[in-house]
Amino acid sequence: MLTQTCSPPISPYHIALNLNEGSRFFLSNLAKKWQLIDQPDCLLVLSYQSGRLELTKADEPKQGPVYVDFVEGVLKHRRQFGGGRGEAVAKACGIKGNYLPSIIDATAGLGRDAFVLASLGCEVKLLERHPVVAALLEDGLTRAYQDSHIGDWMQVRMQQIIPTEGIKESQTLLTTLQPADVVYLDPMYPHPEHKKQTALVKKEMRVFQYLVGADVDADTLLPPALALAKKRVVVKRADYAPVLNGQSPQGFVKTKNHRFDIYSKVIE
Repeated sequence: MLTQTCSPPISPYHIALNLNEGSRFFLSNLAKKWQLIDQPDCLLVLSYQSGRLELTKADEPKQGPVYVDFVEGVLKHRRQFGGGRGEAVAKACGIKGNYLPSIIDATAGLGRDAFVLASLGCEVKLLERHPVVAALLEDGLTRAYQDSHIGDWMQVRMQQIIPTEGIKESQTLLTTLQPADVVYLDPMYPHPEHKKQTALVKKEMRVFQYLVGADVDADTLLPPALALAKKRVVVKRADYAPVLNGQSPQGFVKTKNHRFDIYSKVIE
């Protein structure tokens, strides 16, 4: 019976690996790179099938897999028919006229907001501290780099920061990076049951809450982010979430369900 929880977000990380004949070599190499240890009784399962890396929750098979896809689906539609520079994340990061800030997404997750910013022309460095999420992100980027429509600019504008000595805490890694105009933070925050979500977000949230949980150390990200950013730090928060680190922003951009808090370092 699959009842075991998995490790906290540090390395080495225990997770079930679906080591079938067709994916054994790929997953074995991936486990070595990201310091993953196969734990067959873990509820979370990493598989490689249909040409992509997938994460599933074994006790909820109807939820379907979580994976990263920059080429098709939601992100293709958002790239082609989304709000462009009118999107809240673009406004919050200060995109205006010919100004395209360099950005470090320090809590990259599945890379969706970073993709929106990159599709508008920004160069974005992506940092994800959880090894399983980082592996999913890397797989999605690798496939996107090979796409004939977006591959060329994706390789230039979206690059993942991969620590050479295993997964470290994000706040520590931030102190080792070269500064960027904007540092973007989107830490996990518990989602109230009464708040509505789309089916896709609900599926991913259930898996992610089990995998990662809330970012209990999220407040510690703001000081190094402020030290790293040349111009501003942007923090994406749910509309019901408090400000990060108890620190009031200088401004914000609000949507129906979210708030982008802006911590400016210079008069712009």
